[in-house]
Amino acid sequence: MRKLMTVAMALALISLTIPFLSAAATDVSGQWELTINTPRGERTYDLQIEQDGEKIIVTMVTPRGETQGEGTLKGDKIEWTITRSTPRGEFTLTYRGTVEGDIMQGTLETGRGGTIEWTAKRKG
Repeated sequence: MRKLMTVAMALALISLTIPFLSAAATDVSGQWELTINTPRGERTYDLQIEQDGEKIIVTMVTPRGETQGEGTLKGDKIEWTITRSTPRGEFTLTYRGTVEGDIMQGTLETGRGGTIEWTAKRKG
């Protein structure tokens, strides 16, 4: 009987611990190389991500300079938006994807009705 109680207590403790382990925060802070498959070919950009809990700030370095956006990381789901100003007007780019270790991948909604695939790899 005592052995059965010990096993039951151990199983109860394990079952209480598992949700906390699966909820462990993913760390995406740091330098990333973002590759976007555009209709004009593959484009590669540098990303700097700062993370505070679920909130992220993304700085993207492009040939036109740096652009900053904000977003969230919830579990393995990442999303951020960047607003761009061009001679044709202002538009918002929305990046959505998943994180698995040092790789992220997802889709980019261009704000003009298009969707483009992207991948990112952690640098270093």
